[in-house]
Amino acid sequence: MSRKKVTVVGAGNVGATLAHRLVDKELADVVLVDIIEDMPQGKALDLAESAPVEGYDCRLIGSNGYRETANSDIVVITSGIARKPGMSRDDLINTNKNIVKSVTEEIVKYSPNTILIIVSNPLDAMCHVAYKASGFPKNRVMGMAGVLDSARMSCFLAEALDVSVENINSFVLGGHGDTMVPLPRYSTCAGIPITELLPKETVDKIVDRTRNGGAEIVKLLKTGSAYYAPSAATVEMVESILKDKKKVLPCAVLLEGEYGISSLFVGVPVKLGSRGVEQIIEISLTTDERAALQKSAASVQELVNILGL
Repeated sequence: MSRKKVTVVGAGNVGATLAHRLVDKELADVVLVDIIEDMPQGKALDLAESAPVEGYDCRLIGSNGYRETANSDIVVITSGIARKPGMSRDDLINTNKNIVKSVTEEIVKYSPNTILIIVSNPLDAMCHVAYKASGFPKNRVMGMAGVLDSARMSCFLAEALDVSVENINSFVLGGHGDTMVPLPRYSTCAGIPITELLPKETVDKIVDRTRNGGAEIVKLLKTGSAYYAPSAATVEMVESILKDKKKVLPCAVLLEGEYGISSLFVGVPVKLGSRGVEQIIEISLTTDERAALQKSAASVQELVNILGL
């Protein structure tokens, strides 16, 4: 059995950390692609040289082109300009549209059967760009956002409850931005809804902090944005697909009527297996939750309109 192959486009902090986590778990051989001359080659070599110490036998290749990416099982696109303090995700939009479009076109040439995971911001809109540029069926294009947003919420909840993070299951829907919809009613600690365990004001604070989780880190770092948690979240998706685990994870996927939303990429719970998005799971929402999700979808629609897609 030949090893799986994952291409990571963009060898910055997110891409390089993702490559590191993928080989650490021995999930696949990794190709790191970046336009900066020699940089992906340097990072791939550095990671390859840590293999004898860590004991992983995955191959790592760095490249400034796409030939080496041929026949990838999964391609993760992290490329694009990063947010600077004070910048909204939307400010990135047109620059990143052109980057994601050209990357997707190159990828499709060499890996027509791959599955695309988009990490570039503004995420939901960039999924649209990749979906249109690839011509792929909707099960093979998705965005990484919900796993990260849920992880942030779980981190804050575990801290508030003083319990293991493994006991916490958080639920976040909607676009990856300030309008995301954390759902405390569906978030649990060892199966118990957190609304039974924490006062409402604590839950509200955590919901708010979750919404601004990315901005909080951008502000602290001052140069660049989060990359440890985003790369970990992406690996969870990659692993579920490569191992056909069929994990139910929140991902940005194309909705066609589910949740009353059509022709938009929005974060909802989906089953991830070897075919990519194998099922979209619809849960019942209260009137307020549904309204919040519609508002989130409307902000994604605005971006899609700006892009003229």
